[in-house]
Amino acid sequence: MSNFIEKLRISSVNQGVSTGQFYIGSSGAILPSHSPVDGALIASVYLADDNGYETVVRKANEAFLEWRTWPAPKRGDVVRQIGEKLREFKEPLGKLVSYEMGKSLQEGLGEVQEMIDICDFAVGLSRQLYGLTMHSERPGHRMYEQWHPLGITGIISAFNFPVAVWSWNAMLSWVCGNACIWKPSEKTPLCAIACQNLISDVLLQNNVPEGVSCILIGDKYIGEKMSNDVRIPLISATGSTRMGKAVASAVASRLGKSLLELGGNNAIIVSKDADIDIAVIASVFGAVGTAGQRCTSSRRLIVQEDIYDIFKDKLVNAYQQLRIGDPMNEENHVGPLIDTDAVKNYLAAIESCKKEGGNFIIEGAVLEGIEYKSGCYVKPCIAEVFAHYAIVHHETFAPILYLMKYKSIEEAIAIQNSVPQGLSSSVMTLNLREAELFLSVAGSDCGIANVNIGTSGAEIGGAFGGEKETGGGRESGSDAWKNYMRRQTNTINWSGTLPLAQGITFNI
Repeated sequence: MSNFIEKLRISSVNQGVSTGQFYIGSSGAILPSHSPVDGALIASVYLADDNGYETVVRKANEAFLEWRTWPAPKRGDVVRQIGEKLREFKEPLGKLVSYEMGKSLQEGLGEVQEMIDICDFAVGLSRQLYGLTMHSERPGHRMYEQWHPLGITGIISAFNFPVAVWSWNAMLSWVCGNACIWKPSEKTPLCAIACQNLISDVLLQNNVPEGVSCILIGDKYIGEKMSNDVRIPLISATGSTRMGKAVASAVASRLGKSLLELGGNNAIIVSKDADIDIAVIASVFGAVGTAGQRCTSSRRLIVQEDIYDIFKDKLVNAYQQLRIGDPMNEENHVGPLIDTDAVKNYLAAIESCKKEGGNFIIEGAVLEGIEYKSGCYVKPCIAEVFAHYAIVHHETFAPILYLMKYKSIEEAIAIQNSVPQGLSSSVMTLNLREAELFLSVAGSDCGIANVNIGTSGAEIGGAFGGEKETGGGRESGSDAWKNYMRRQTNTINWSGTLPLAQGITFNI
């Protein structure tokens, strides 16, 4: 990986803006990227300035006007080649994701695999952008609907999945005929630059119009400019609910479209009829994977009272076996939080929980020592709580798991649904009636509802997203492609007369 990072340093140190094939100089402030793994400076990058922003939007719009005329299967073939390039560089890119973000190496490699998978999905989709045909009530008429690209897709991504979520949006948006402008998290800018570097050769070799793939390295200011820019018809934003509300308000004020993937406060219900061993594994990975920094991380564990003590003992035993340390070492289970601000939020949540009466059966702590010198390593913890605690209704991006009891499955579902967020949910049960109730209209109110698997992790074939304060967006598979296109209804009169709809007569 060292050569890969050295090349990245050279390309990133003076750049904050890219139109895909070429970089544009910037006079913006310098943004350093430090690894939470060891605190080291990886590289620095200039933030995009106003001139760079305007250049990118202009280039993207010009590119769209040509790109939209390419046949969709030809656009799909470009995406296929991007997938091949990602396969070639899966290991170094996965290591960079792990090192800059702090997730385990296996998760970093898995994130790049998600990118490869969505490329494969998008290639097939490029031949399946289906419309419908309808029977007209008027003789000699034909009706159908078709889908056209929107223009520019603005993608605002979060640090916890620094490359995969961009790819979910970009690959689909590209085969749909749009140009994309990506504002990655300012906490993981180098992963974005690496992706641009990797695909630039593919774009050049295929004579893709300059501006189809753009990045803007920036902070809140750039995100606000994109959200308020009438030239960007769709903003796809991933992040906190607070950020999403600001984006939604700005985009709605100009009657644009927004696709929001926001906070999660996900629960696993563990029935007395569960396979307890499977439930323990799902609960632990869901709570500590990515150090609790997934939007689908398991934050609440709702356990049936008859098995509560047995399950708690197994859970505590599993936590005591967790190894915390350098995520590049595959023997470790838990890496660091993204930065010291995240550590402060972790400590504040623990303190809030204790003030409300939470009983920590596994205590939290900030870890010290030479191997934890970045100051970003914390101990995953478990607190016994009651469902009404305010902190339980709040999403903290950290490995804090709230444990509570229930009597009936109906009570468990009510607890599950009682929080403002509605992303992912799960029930562990071998009872068919409980499983079907959980998946019914009277069950989980989340966008994702699983049976006998955890809340964390999703396949690209299904639409990903949630309800309530999670924003209502859907990305990745199924028919999520429709977000990136506009629907048009067409009626063709091939008769020799002009009959009007609803039988209206108009004679002149």
